Amino acid sequence: MIRRRTAVALLVSPPLLTGCGGGAEATGRRPPAPTSGAAAPPGPHGIPGLGPRRSAAIPERCTQAVVVTGRGANSPLCTVVLHQRTAAGWQASPAWPAYNALRGWSAHHMIGDLRSPLGVYTLSDAGGLLPDPGSRLPYHRSGAFHSPGTGFEGEPLEGSFDYVIAIDYNRRPGTSPLDRTRPLGPKRGGGVWLHVDHGGPTHGCVSVAKAHLKDLLRTLDPGRHPVVVMGHADWLAH
Repeated sequence: MIRRRTAVALLVSPPLLTGCGGGAEATGRRPPAPTSGAAAPPGPHGIPGLGPRRSAAIPERCTQAVVVTGRGANSPLCTVVLHQRTAAGWQASPAWPAYNALRGWSAHHMIGDLRSPLGVYTLSDAGGLLPDPGSRLPYHRSGAFHSPGTGFEGEPLEGSFDYVIAIDYNRRPGTSPLDRTRPLGPKRGGGVWLHVDHGGPTHGCVSVAKAHLKDLLRTLDPGRHPVVVMGHADWLAH
């Protein structure tokens, strides 16, 4: 079943899952908490850790930005913070521990490189194996979100795709996260999602605890033009 809150064409779910292979239940192993240290100064738009180039890449109409900050260019560990713009400036939610791809980050993501794509991407669609938890984004429920197998550390992947938010990297916005359209071509990868953490690195996605992902689904509003800004800290600071 596909359920949408806005009118879009209905798509038949493909027989093979398109998302990356990583993410799990909130009750599973969690990423280590971020180490303490001095916070990076706010960028021109007031989001801490973002330099002028990354801040400028956020559309003016955007008032919700999910910032994914990796620990290093080759690290699978990151934090996720939701920033919302108000009359008083950008307001941040608490930081959530998360995972990105096994080998870190890439400015030219390719299928199978086990790196997450650096960039600023819109967030247009959501979905999952479970019923809609109250998502404001169009939500596509399908049995094709089943995630069998094990992760890089032997952890079970079951439940990883209970809820997902599609990151608009090499995909067509306004379609199910399962849609296989790849505007940049299939070699550039696809199926890059925010999904449920399973306690280990991903193939290219970003994974957070199930409760946090449900919070995002209930908060991200298409009318506020949400984006994700994702990369390791040094890249974000430029």
